Amino acid sequence: MSQTKHIDVLFYVQHLLGIGHQRRAATLTRAMERAGLKVAFVSGGMEVPGLDTGTADFYQLDPVRADGILFKDLLDQNDCTIDKAFKQNRSEQLLKIFQETKPRLILLEMFPFGRRQMRFELVPLLEAAKNCTEPPKIVSSVRDILVKAPKQERIDEMLNWVEKHFDNVLIHGDPNLIPFDKTFHPAREISQKVLYSGYVVDEKVDEAPHPTDGRDEILVSTGGGAVSERLVKAAISARQKSSLKDKVWRILIGHSLPEKTFTQYASLAEDRLIIQRSRPDFTSLLSNCALSISQGGYNTVMEVLRAGCPRVIVPYSGGLETEQTLRAKLLADSNALTYVDEENLTGQILSDAIEQTLNTQQRPPSSLDTNGAEKTADILTAILSGSNLDEFKSS
Repeated sequence: MSQTKHIDVLFYVQHLLGIGHQRRAATLTRAMERAGLKVAFVSGGMEVPGLDTGTADFYQLDPVRADGILFKDLLDQNDCTIDKAFKQNRSEQLLKIFQETKPRLILLEMFPFGRRQMRFELVPLLEAAKNCTEPPKIVSSVRDILVKAPKQERIDEMLNWVEKHFDNVLIHGDPNLIPFDKTFHPAREISQKVLYSGYVVDEKVDEAPHPTDGRDEILVSTGGGAVSERLVKAAISARQKSSLKDKVWRILIGHSLPEKTFTQYASLAEDRLIIQRSRPDFTSLLSNCALSISQGGYNTVMEVLRAGCPRVIVPYSGGLETEQTLRAKLLADSNALTYVDEENLTGQILSDAIEQTLNTQQRPPSSLDTNGAEKTADILTAILSGSNLDEFKSS
């Protein structure tokens, strides 16, 4: 890409397993661009088909992904473990983008509360920014819930990075539902830097529904697909047991599920059972459907809540994952959705959850703030202009 100057926000995003982080970042980027902020979107993960970053400048680093749900190693696009030379090259790529774009603000998705594996390139970036004649503002972009840090030394490291490098920590959540310190208790030590945007929801949820697809269907969605098989198998089984078995069931499987495995599931399609890859127009199907069954990723849960369709959530709980389950349980407690534990998931359990949902008047929590994309743009604009930020702090 040719040299670009006068960028307002350099937004660094690294997805390692699922695509939720990347999709949320794309939604935020479109909102920033609509607000008049010029954005350079820097992606460090594998390609996400259909990702819409609007009019932002898009930069792709040599992509990496995690080797599995425990995130032990980083792999390149050829499934080889990355080495020191690879890391050095990535770091140089990122620094070059920084030097070319000259951003007024750097927005780092998850770091330093996650993405520790990427410190080989993020720490040099932060040091380069700090040493500029006119240093850019540094902001961390974090979801509402964190996976618990395993050791105190790791927590200390996070806090030290925030203290040393970050102007603000932007939480994409609603403190009235889940304050940041509920899952990261030391947040109290950096409270003066913490701001809340509200939940981020793809604005496409509010657009017109698809003219035909999704209408009166049972819509099953599995996020990025990397950890989708348990839900797919349970949904196929539940269809035979459910009172909704005569409706069309549409199962959407993310692109991270290998093609060979996807083909095996696709071969099970039959009359009134559609099995296809995830679609960029997923949100247009939600407004039509009779019932939604989905994994519990941040983006999907918020999209389903905003769409208002009857909903069953089966949060992924493998590996080190805890945030999906906690969020789903809190929302179930407020009667906003039906929660199903993935660990013991069967077709019968899922069918029972469907019947429970049909006999329940679900409601989204009326106080839930889902204006996070627009508010993020407002917050970053305020940071850049030196405006008062008190309205974005937890009361």
